[in-house]
Amino acid sequence: MAAILLSPEQRESLPAACPEWTLQHDKLRRELRFDNFMEAFGFMAKVALIAEAMGHHPEWSNVWNRVVIELTTHDLGGLSNLDLELARRIDGLLA
Repeated sequence: MAAILLSPEQRESLPAACPEWTLQHDKLRRELRFDNFMEAFGFMAKVALIAEAMGHHPEWSNVWNRVVIELTTHDLGGLSNLDLELARRIDGLLA
């Protein structure tokens, strides 16, 4: 799947498309809390497999039970369809 920058209309619809995510500094951002480190790290491993298959990788951090994910497409200098798709797939893991 080729990366295509989101149109202004697509960006405006992000709150409806990804209600658990916020838009900060031209990145989709989500903070998650788990019961413990193992659950957080296990979740990150699942996301890593999806991201690698997509060839699109998140910016993220993990501190004990907290995972912070930020999505943007550096090659295009902003949000793309790949960020939106990865956010949806991450949400699917949590459903």
